[in-house]
Amino acid sequence: MAKLITVRAQRQVATVTLNRPALHNALDEQMMIELTHAFDHLAKEDSVRVAILAAQGKSFCAGADISWMKRMVDYSFDQNVADANILARMLRSIRECRKPVIARVHGAAIGGGVGLTAACDLAVAVPAAVFCLSEVKLGIIPAVISPFVIEKIGPGHARRYALTAERFDAPEAHRIGLLSHVAASEVEMDAWITSTCATVRSNGPHALAGCKQVLAHVWGVPWDQVQAETARRIAQIRVSPEGQEGLKAFLEKRKPGWAE
Repeated sequence: MAKLITVRAQRQVATVTLNRPALHNALDEQMMIELTHAFDHLAKEDSVRVAILAAQGKSFCAGADISWMKRMVDYSFDQNVADANILARMLRSIRECRKPVIARVHGAAIGGGVGLTAACDLAVAVPAAVFCLSEVKLGIIPAVISPFVIEKIGPGHARRYALTAERFDAPEAHRIGLLSHVAASEVEMDAWITSTCATVRSNGPHALAGCKQVLAHVWGVPWDQVQAETARRIAQIRVSPEGQEGLKAFLEKRKPGWAE
């Protein structure tokens, strides 16, 4: 069976590319499982410091594959639950990856494509990119992707775009927080990604992983619990080898050992 994604690593940066251009990189079970395995592997790969999620062809991701949707029609309730968990695990593998993940968005990002964008830590797109939470038009709901979308754009914007299923462009996606940056062209988009990767690679790799974890865990947690958790986490990393090296390098006015 042909792989539906490709993974390429160079200079501590791994690029995971959706590779179903003829179908606008629509998601099906195989692609989601491949993406989950890829990001689970990258999370453990010490030679990788940053990951990029990109796509071949005209679109970033057009949502659910039609053939997959046809199979869903005949699924039982339990089969639908199992199926939805494949999507949830994929999105969590991206969001919870120990490495920062950057979405490179062009063309259409529809339904699950918005979920993919939201699951990434940062996202950049060209102005012509189009986004849509289209599920209600099909009589279904953006349930599995909703925690990722709400975390990124907030409940107010999520209510509007999930309930209207209207399309919105890259500048609007940037305004509401789905995108980190809008680049004038794909060339400028790649230049922004290269610059951002260089910036991220200058930071402590374990600190980046810890930063992702603490930001994910403190959101919505009661303040007393947050205080205890954050105090424990900062103490833990301060006494770690990387924390000690980073602090000493700063005080000694030199680059830390992980910096190029």
